[in-house]
Amino acid sequence: MPRSVSTGLRARGLYDGVLRILPAVLALAFAGSATAAPRKLTVAAAADLQFALADLTRDFHGANADVDVEPVFGSSGNFYAEISNQAPFDLFLSADSEYPRKLIEAKLAAADSLFVYGTGHLVLWVTKSSPLDLSDLQMSALEAPQVKHIAMANPAHAPYGRAAEAALRSLGLYDRVSSKLVLGENIAQAFQFAQSGAAEIGIVALALALAPEAREQGRYWEMPQSAYPKMEQAGVVLTHARNPEAARRFRAFLMSDAGRRKLKTYGFY
Repeated sequence: MPRSVSTGLRARGLYDGVLRILPAVLALAFAGSATAAPRKLTVAAAADLQFALADLTRDFHGANADVDVEPVFGSSGNFYAEISNQAPFDLFLSADSEYPRKLIEAKLAAADSLFVYGTGHLVLWVTKSSPLDLSDLQMSALEAPQVKHIAMANPAHAPYGRAAEAALRSLGLYDRVSSKLVLGENIAQAFQFAQSGAAEIGIVALALALAPEAREQGRYWEMPQSAYPKMEQAGVVLTHARNPEAARRFRAFLMSDAGRRKLKTYGFY
């Protein structure tokens, strides 16, 4: 057989083989894309959101299976400092609106993404075994003889700490109870001090007191909102976000009717 004919037959055989396996290759490619790992959305979230976000992220993922929301909880002030140094977060949910606005001014967050997701509220919280009757004593519970330690967040970098200090000062209690104060790194840690008994009472976020676990463990009394500045809690999409589209989707979900209803059940209203 002439060389040219033999070569042509081999080429034709190779071509036919490619055609036979091509459908399988394409099927594998499409299957791979269909089962691709969800994109990770990293959220720097105020510590008072830890229970609310557990519910919200579960609901969001049910309708957005291509996105995995990974919240990291801490004090808003510390997050502000980290984000200022390009920490790898996509979305920032602050316990106030001041830090997000500062990030916008610094060109570290998108101005059109700023949103208020709720208002924070302060409560006094004690364990169920506590002899303190909060509904009767109210703010005077802080001066009860059996109260040796009062847990609250650190005012230096936690908005809830600043609000708690403002409340104590406006009610004329700060100088009388300041020696009892035990400061948590954030509001969640302050709540842990009260839960564990390291403090006999805590000035904590309503959102934490409303969590199912907390309802079973203790009792709370809501502090007068007139005693401290309004705690407008806001979020923002960061300009260095790796997944800005997913961040905006989650933002839209939080602002939806379903998202707002869920936030309201945790005291964000």
